[in-house]
Amino acid sequence: MTSQSAATLRSRYVVQAASDLEENRRRQQELAEKIRMLEQEEALLVDILALAERYEASSDRSPLPEQTQDDPVLTRKPGPRSVSSGRAARRAARTGRGPAGGTAKGKSRQPLLGDLLMGLLEGHHEPRLAKELRDELLRKHPDRNPTPQVVRNTLEALVAKGRVRRHKQQRSVMYTLTESTARANTGSGADASDDAR
Repeated sequence: MTSQSAATLRSRYVVQAASDLEENRRRQQELAEKIRMLEQEEALLVDILALAERYEASSDRSPLPEQTQDDPVLTRKPGPRSVSSGRAARRAARTGRGPAGGTAKGKSRQPLLGDLLMGLLEGHHEPRLAKELRDELLRKHPDRNPTPQVVRNTLEALVAKGRVRRHKQQRSVMYTLTESTARANTGSGADASDDAR
């Protein structure tokens, strides 16, 4: 092997190694972001489970109090500190609200974020990205400013309840109303128009 061919081979290896390293770094960043999103989803699901357990344990089966979607999720009853309660405390500290998630007294209740998002989805027949729904929400309801993650979590909660359907297109996740939800919404609109006559 000549020195020229050895140098050419070495330069190819260097280029290939650099390319592999760059791809590895890009993939690590993607996975780290995915892990962060999964941890946030896990925290939300743990809080939902805790709330459901508390509801099932209550003897009077009273209805759950209304809560705006951008308020922190309720955490478990006082006891050993869990991972989810630590996350909820950090979230409460970030939003400047107390641990109970309350807002200033006397302030009128806003519609739930889930209801607003379903109303936006009702106006579209094609699947919508969470980002598009958030942008439309900010335009139509400038007093509301949920983070992109809160919008995604709320949409995923609606998917879990069977009110919204998730569609995956390549690497994008899009949302539409389920057929039953759309029928119920259009049915109630038809009933209202019949009543008006």
